[in-house]
Amino acid sequence: MLRRAFAFAAALFLVLPSVAQVQRSFPATALRGVVVFGEAPEISLNGQAGRLAPGARIRDASNMVVTPSAVYGGRYVVHFTLDSYGLMKDVWILTAAEVANKPWPRTLPEQQAWTFDPAAQVWTKP
Repeated sequence: MLRRAFAFAAALFLVLPSVAQVQRSFPATALRGVVVFGEAPEISLNGQAGRLAPGARIRDASNMVVTPSAVYGGRYVVHFTLDSYGLMKDVWILTAAEVANKPWPRTLPEQQAWTFDPAAQVWTKP
């Protein structure tokens, strides 16, 4: 009985990473950019100085929540949302397949002018 439980747990552990590879759904408010994580809360977003919001959530390419120290010094293509103060609130480090999903807005004016299909996770330019 213990062997079966262990085998089940081991199989589940091996399957979980593949489950995390399921297509993620991003909100229509998510923009795309390149971020370099500095000493928290400092970041560089598209070459400009920025900050993480208090309580910011960073998800890696496996969709696991990571701490800013885990990505310190890394340069990543991301989707992100901003809070009302312009601070980076939610961050998703993208997989190669997600990066290939183009076009994706990089600025608020693009986001406001384009049309988003949340089911297909696709943006359409006018």
